[in-house]
Amino acid sequence: MTQLANKTNVELDQQIFMFREKHVMIDHDLAQLYEVQVKRLNEQVKRNISRFPVHFRFQLTLAEKAELVANCDRFNHLKYSSSSPFAFTEQGVAMLSAVLRSAKAITVSIEIMLLSRCVKFNLTNKEFFNGLNTSNENN
Repeated sequence: MTQLANKTNVELDQQIFMFREKHVMIDHDLAQLYEVQVKRLNEQVKRNISRFPVHFRFQLTLAEKAELVANCDRFNHLKYSSSSPFAFTEQGVAMLSAVLRSAKAITVSIEIMLLSRCVKFNLTNKEFFNGLNTSNENN
């Protein structure tokens, strides 16, 4: 059983961020889920850079990095880092399983895809469900 299998949608939701109008996961979180070092994850991506166009993976700007650090305590170590982390879209996360080439990578990628769809559904329909709750309370 992977580390991700024990996560709830709420916990995964806390690892999905919105940058440049895209839902993304940060390389540090992905490395932890795949149980590899961030450096090794990014090395594999660089070796296979043609598989990661800009709409699969992009490096955060300094302003985006500052926003990430301000909103998430677990990224405080990035505050004084000279480099910015990479953000992976859903397609980039799927591509990671191909370049990391392990059974673990494949399993984690599939689980992320399944859970991220649930999180997206919840985010997309949050207002609708809140409206239902409000109308039920008024009745």
